[in-house]
Amino acid sequence: MSWLEFDIHGYTGMRVARRAPSAAIFRQMFQPFLAEGLEHFDLTITETGAEMESPAYAEDRYRYTSKQVFMRTGRTQITQDEAGTFHLSGKGELLTSALPIIDIILARRGAAMIHAASFEYKGCGVALPAWGGTGKTSALASLVLGVEEAAFMGDDWAFVGDDGRLLGFARPLFIKPHHRSIYPDLFERRRKPLVPAGLSAPLGRLATAVHPIVTRLPRIAAFSRRWSPEYMTVRPEQAFGKIVGSAPLKAVVFMERFGGNSMILEPREAEWMAARMIGNFYAEMSQPSREVVTALGGTAVVPLTEPFADKNSILTKALNGVPSFLLRIPVSLPTQEASRQIASRVIEALAMAGIR
Repeated sequence: MSWLEFDIHGYTGMRVARRAPSAAIFRQMFQPFLAEGLEHFDLTITETGAEMESPAYAEDRYRYTSKQVFMRTGRTQITQDEAGTFHLSGKGELLTSALPIIDIILARRGAAMIHAASFEYKGCGVALPAWGGTGKTSALASLVLGVEEAAFMGDDWAFVGDDGRLLGFARPLFIKPHHRSIYPDLFERRRKPLVPAGLSAPLGRLATAVHPIVTRLPRIAAFSRRWSPEYMTVRPEQAFGKIVGSAPLKAVVFMERFGGNSMILEPREAEWMAARMIGNFYAEMSQPSREVVTALGGTAVVPLTEPFADKNSILTKALNGVPSFLLRIPVSLPTQEASRQIASRVIEALAMAGIR
């Protein structure tokens, strides 16, 4: 069998059968981690899995053993062997099913996956965890494109090692209509029409609603990603140029929208930040990803206590002594103005952290 191989920052190896329905999307999304000749794989992804022997049943949702679970929704099977390696199989799009498994594996190896924009500033790694729709992508663009000493690491996902490193994830960018003022050159070169900015949010909600159905049909999912009028996909080097893969974590700014009239920047403790980052990561998972976590936990193939405890240990250790802040942003502030003000307040936070 022919494989695509991926090495995620040296913490874990993953391989995907080239003939699996999801191979193309894995190649696209994990392109920064493409590798060859890896000797060990913690996750193998194929179209079909092994038969279960004498499985138990959780109504019509799951069939499972102590090491396997089959999910009726999506017809996805996950196996964990005695050595703790995983095999994921199914005929649908398996990217969303793989993400929580990768998260579990990384946490066992000493790295926590987080939902955050990330950049390097004067040799220091800065993480900007936030809820979706807060404006982290726009703010990141304002920071990286507007500050000479800044470089891009990732706009949506990143990793934190227990050695204190911030590790980037330079996956393709999803540029939406309201980003036009930030990336005018990209819009001039676009290859497909995009909806007006005012329709972007409703279309995004519709896409979220149908996502669980689309993921069962890999070819339709790939087509929709490529031609959706909600966004265009670009390589990060097209937008930012310089890409940095790793930097020592020196500051974290959690961003959220609120009902006030002006921005508020407040210091926070490491324990508070670790809890918010863990909660934010799981809350921002797609519905199919959350279903995988529920299935693994509900059948005790991977007890829920394990990934949460592992991530909390990693993040608490990595955040020890790292200045952490909460940045509250008025919900009424338009995206373009918010991104400019967020960038200014983040630079202010970095100065408070001693990064000048």
